Order: sequence, then C-alpha cells, then structure tokens
Amino acid sequence: MKFEPGEKWVYTQSGINAAARVVEVVSGRSFDVFVRERLFDPLGMSDTTFVLSAAQRERLATAYARDRDGGLAAVPLRAGFGDRDRPPLANGGLFSTGHDYARFCRMLLGQGVLEETRVLSEDAVRTLSTIQTGAMPTGFFQRESQGGHGHNYGWGIGTCVLREPHEGVAAMLSPGSYGHGGAWGTQAWIDPRRRVAYILMVQRSNFPNSDGSGVRQAFQEAAAAALSSRR
Repeated sequence: MKFEPGEKWVYTQSGINAAARVVEVVSGRSFDVFVRERLFDPLGMSDTTFVLSAAQRERLATAYARDRDGGLAAVPLRAGFGDRDRPPLANGGLFSTGHDYARFCRMLLGQGVLEETRVLSEDAVRTLSTIQTGAMPTGFFQRESQGGHGHNYGWGIGTCVLREPHEGVAAMLSPGSYGHGGAWGTQAWIDPRRRVAYILMVQRSNFPNSDGSGVRQAFQEAAAAALSSRR
C-alpha cells in the first residue's frame, strides 16, 4: 500500500483486477464467462466480448495517437487484446459498440431493468452508484490545473459519482450522476435524475484526462442542448 486506507484516493488498475478475481472465486466462473452470462447475454449485448471473432475483427474501429508533427496516426491494437489466449482482465480488453453500451446504460437508468428483464437488483445499482469514499476528494479533477474539483466527486464501486456539478464537463449533469472514462477516451455518464445517459466512443490512444477533455464537454453540451429542444 502507498498509504493507509481512508487517507487518500488514487485510481488503481490492480484494484479493479482484484475485484474481478473475487467475482471468479465466488462464482466459480472465469470473469469473461460470468459477465457474458449475467450481463451481456441477458441485455442482448452481442458485440461485447473479450475475444473477437473474425467477423468482429473486420469491423474493429481504427485507433489513433498523436504523431511527432501534432497530427494523428493509426496505431495497432495492443498485443494480446481480443485474443483467446489472453486472460480476461477487468481493467481493459473488453470490446463493445455504441449500441451495446447504450443497452447497458439504459439498464442502469432502469434501476437494473431493461425491457422488463431484471439484470441487477435495485440494491446493486444503488451500491455501485453510492459514494463509498467518505468526504475525501477523488476523481481526475483534483489538481489546480484540472480545476481543483476533487471535492465535487466521490467514488462508488467502479464509478465516479458527482456530488455537485461544476463548470465544464459537469455543468449539464445532476448531483448523483455517475460514470467513468475508459481507454481510448471513451466516456459514459448516467444522470438518473434527468434519466439521460451520455455515451461517447473515442478511439484515441494517449488521450490525457479524457474525463476533463474538451471533446467530452463539447459532446455533452451538444447532447444536452438537443435533448432540451425536444422537451
């Protein structure tokens, strides 16, 4: 440990993988089989997988990274990702689509239910979206260069929970909204009060602090404005 529990919050990849290992021990299934049987199949998420088929590989989006000239260049898939020989890890390597991810977020908005199928209990959804870190500052906005908004966030079970909105990427969200940025700049934020989910699929490697990126802010502002015009 780098510090005593309860003293400080730091994002950890090993903690996510340890949680997945707990799932494997308790369920008696490998992590990929467990999430497929308990989440992906019941939700109809047919393109969400740790192991890509040949047909899925042909549809895989190209990833990009900044080159030395400041432009974007295509980069290959990380070694082992999508292969059957790579152990399924909770911190990365899961492939999905916007359509599939939307079904997952709709289930969360439905308090564990999608199209009359209950996938998670209300207690489970409440637990993962409830702050578990007390009053300590958390999240990816703690530095002054990032706005110093650490006290605006708490951390749930694998989710960042917004205590109070702030200017920028959280201005259009309600208190209690929760979500998490992922690899390649992907974003998903659930606003239970407004019953809205924001899903942003980006294929950009080395995207620094995608939670606070201008891309995320522009997308959520445009989406919020479009939703407001329909009401």
